[in-house]
Amino acid sequence: MTTLWLRDQPIGTIKGVLFDKDGTLSNSESHLLNLAELRVQEALRLFHEEGESWGLLKELKKLMSKAYGITKNGLSPDGIIAIASRENNLISTATILCILGKTWPKAVELSNKIFLLVDDVLDENKSSPTRERKLLPGAQKLLKNLHNANVKCALISNDSRLGVQNFLSKNNLNSLMSNFWSADHFPAKPDPEAVEALCTKLNLHPSQCALIGDADSDLLMARQSGIGIRLGYTGGWTKKPRLTEHQYLIHNWDELTIQQNKPYSAHKDNDL
Repeated sequence: MTTLWLRDQPIGTIKGVLFDKDGTLSNSESHLLNLAELRVQEALRLFHEEGESWGLLKELKKLMSKAYGITKNGLSPDGIIAIASRENNLISTATILCILGKTWPKAVELSNKIFLLVDDVLDENKSSPTRERKLLPGAQKLLKNLHNANVKCALISNDSRLGVQNFLSKNNLNSLMSNFWSADHFPAKPDPEAVEALCTKLNLHPSQCALIGDADSDLLMARQSGIGIRLGYTGGWTKKPRLTEHQYLIHNWDELTIQQNKPYSAHKDNDL
């Protein structure tokens, strides 16, 4: 077993660590803010093409921006873009369109169209800096230390399978991560069974693992699944996330260290 230390204090022993991705391991704020703004722009354009009034367009922008977490100071870490899966974001968008007078079938159709149009825009700008999801300072060092201590590390994310695979590949993490769980797996997070299934893949019990995330949905999922140590991470956002379901809070990765426990071996003392 390996002991996890936070700010020079031991907090428990572990055999595995499950990491959230966006806002926890990676700096994703600029990418997610760009994604949110593009979806709002496409929604406004489609509504304008359908001849909707200026007042309705204004209300559409207000509701979508609030739901997505777009603020004057950037992106809120508590909005649906930051936390929820693509599917949940699509349902939330369709719900807003329903509130503004669209039938549910029309709202779903328009939401799918908005998302696909934005996908095309992002595909045309693959080299844009906002597309990059680089590791936050200190994250790779911690992952290497855990790997060297034979602690199994895994990623649990609401990103797609392809998105997770691209993230691992671009950040050279394939050798450091034992496995991952994406939005394309069933059940997806924040279902506690997602944690249990990922731990099964690691041949570990949830109680032998720590889970680190930047959202209460992650930390509540961890508690419900019986995870041994729940750590909230706040260092991935300009505006700190509001967390209540954690046991411990981390503000930067350098605060977290490990100590490998040496196995006890009985021996005969010649002085006895």
